[in-house]
Amino acid sequence: MVQTHQDSCEEGTTTPFPPQETEKIWHFVTSVVACSPGEMKQEINGKKETVKGFNVKLQDTILFPEGGGQPDDHGLIGDVPVLRVTRQGAEAVHFVSSALEVGQEVQLKVDWERRFDHMQQHSGQHLITAIAESMFGYKTTSWELGRQRSTIELDTPSMKPAQMEALEVAVNEKIRAHVPVAVQVLSLDDPALEQVRSRGLPDDAAGPIRIIDIEGVDVNMCCGTHVSNLSHLQVIKLLGTEKGKKNKTNLLFLVGNRVLKYAEKSYSTERSLVSLLKKEGDNEFMSIIANEIGTEETLVFLTVGEEKGPGLFLLAGPSGKVSELGPRVLEMLQGKGAGKNGRFQGKVNSMARRGEVDIYSAR
Repeated sequence: MVQTHQDSCEEGTTTPFPPQETEKIWHFVTSVVACSPGEMKQEINGKKETVKGFNVKLQDTILFPEGGGQPDDHGLIGDVPVLRVTRQGAEAVHFVSSALEVGQEVQLKVDWERRFDHMQQHSGQHLITAIAESMFGYKTTSWELGRQRSTIELDTPSMKPAQMEALEVAVNEKIRAHVPVAVQVLSLDDPALEQVRSRGLPDDAAGPIRIIDIEGVDVNMCCGTHVSNLSHLQVIKLLGTEKGKKNKTNLLFLVGNRVLKYAEKSYSTERSLVSLLKKEGDNEFMSIIANEIGTEETLVFLTVGEEKGPGLFLLAGPSGKVSELGPRVLEMLQGKGAGKNGRFQGKVNSMARRGEVDIYSAR
């Protein structure tokens, strides 16, 4: 059986394990049930590589296996790092680099900083989802807990800025009201399940079913990791929306410690840009600015030169988007250039259509 604390992931079948939330690392003693050679795909220096290791099953675990939009926990089995945790039916499979002896007793530790971050983002998603539906009737069709920011896919073609502002006010009011978050465990045949919000159980669900209950706000079938009170979320910041697939809208958000880190990074970036903008513009200048802003998930379009005359440009961001937009930018600005690895730059004959490029890039 997989054990996690205040778990939930839109679909779920786990039993809660309740250590103190104030502990920096959770400890749990268990034993090794199986250990077999295995491999996993891992991104190393921007490239996906196959890493060989061992798949380990334990008598029980406190590490959450990835699923339902939430990444897995990391931690240690003894002194061996756990690189990934996946689910096979009701069992969790821990991928490690060193073999472990079957039958041996081991101490399991969870990376608390990673776990608490996931708890904040996931409980925040439940809160945003519930309030967005109650206020505007916008149902959540999926969500993703990203490394830097998270996304909720809403079943609506668009969301007005005033709606997003009202939603942000409403969710933060619930946080300030320190609303309790409780766990219920129900059997598969319990009629109470019919009243629970859910996108459906996985085909291999075995039960019991875990329910996450945000008092007076939402009751949801779920298996991921959660806080026990909304006050632990600290704050929610809605960053904006993007056009989603099939007439849906992607709502971008940050919760708790991520908001603090975002504010710190934004202030640092602002100070760096003020200093940089005092310099004369060239390709190196634009590259420095792009590096300061960070383009892993953000598309940036920069130019230097005359307002409607010749100049230089840099398009930086997710590689797929940059590769798609780069040639079109050259065409619109009558220029020459090339790109790779998420950067596309060149010289242009006319900046007259620069404003059109901004609009085109924002689509």
